[in-house]
Amino acid sequence: MSHSKNGTATCQVCGKALPARELVSGALVREPIVAAIRRDHPDWSEALPICHDDLARYRGQYVHALLVAEKGELSELEQEVLQSLQTHQTVSADIDSDFEEQWTFGEKLADRIADFGGSWTFLICFSLFIAVWIAMNSLVLYWRPVDPFPYILLNLLLSCLAAIQAPIIMMSQNRQETKDRLRARNDYQVNLKAELEIRHLHEKMDHLLSHQWERMIEIQELQLDLLNELRRPR
Repeated sequence: MSHSKNGTATCQVCGKALPARELVSGALVREPIVAAIRRDHPDWSEALPICHDDLARYRGQYVHALLVAEKGELSELEQEVLQSLQTHQTVSADIDSDFEEQWTFGEKLADRIADFGGSWTFLICFSLFIAVWIAMNSLVLYWRPVDPFPYILLNLLLSCLAAIQAPIIMMSQNRQETKDRLRARNDYQVNLKAELEIRHLHEKMDHLLSHQWERMIEIQELQLDLLNELRRPR
C-alpha cells in the first residue's frame, strides 16, 4: 500500500487516491470476493488495499450470484435489496406516512366516515336516533305522526344510509388492502436484507477467525522453536 504524507493511499482497483480510513486491507476480504476482484484485476492481491465503494460493488456481485444460484432470476424486490446492500442504504420505510401522503381529500374523508361508522359512538347515536324517531311518531305525535307505523320514512332513511355507507367502507377496505400489500413487500425486503447481512457477517467472522487461528499456529510454532533452542546443550 502506497501511503502519502497526508494520510492518503491509492485503491489498487479503481486507482483513486483516498484517505486511509476509506480503504480496506485486502487481507480482510473474503476468498470468493478476492477471486471476483482478481477476475477483473489479475494484478490485485490480498496485500493491496481496496476502497469501500469497490468492495461493496464486488460484495453485491457475490450476493447476486448467490441469490441467482439459489432462486434463479431475481425479482424486482430482490434487486432493490441488492442495490441497498451495495449502497449501504436502508430498505425499511414508514408505510403509513408514505401512503397517507398520496391520499386525496375524498379518500381521507371516506376513511374518516368508515372509521366513525364502525365505532361504538355511531352505534349508540344511531340507536338513540331510531328510539327517538319511534317515540316521537308513536307517542308525542300520535294524532298527526310524520312517519306513522310501520315507519316507512325511517326505513327509507336506513336504506339510503346503508347504500351510501357500503361503498365508502369498501373504498376504505381497498386502501387498507393496498397498504397491507405495501407493508408485506417492505417486510420481505427488510427480512431478506437482514438475512443476507447476517450471512455475510457470519462468513466474515469465520474468515477473521481463520486468520487468527493461522496466526496463533505461527506464534505457537515460534514458541516451539524457542523451546527447542533453549533445550539444546550449550
